[in-house]
Amino acid sequence: MEIVRAVAISPLPNAPPVIEGLIDVRGRVVPVFNLRRRFGLPSREIDVADHFILARASRRVAALHVDRALELADVDEAGVAWLADAVPTATQVAGVATMPDGLALIHDVDAFLSAAEVESLDAAMLAVATPGRRA
Repeated sequence: MEIVRAVAISPLPNAPPVIEGLIDVRGRVVPVFNLRRRFGLPSREIDVADHFILARASRRVAALHVDRALELADVDEAGVAWLADAVPTATQVAGVATMPDGLALIHDVDAFLSAAEVESLDAAMLAVATPGRRA
């Protein structure tokens, strides 16, 4: 994972609503996931203080658009309470980590998109990569 400053996002036609668009990260086209949309918070324009957290999901690298990120932290496995057994319906939050200044939610990037959203995103990205192809 890596924190980078937010940059302008190129729209991605026919992508799921939770996808803001695409960015170029060192020559690689990366979809931007909008956490505000996913969690039902009001949308807002990108600000110069915003960040993207680059994360690897099983199928792709994704940029998570966040209001602000101060640092990435290594978390000791012993300090994590995994939620799969305790709260099986918590599909996007994998666990809770105990940090020196409080608790931090651990999100499952692979569960961020539904199967239908993954399929829609794949088709939209393929259409962009293959000029003349219709999604």
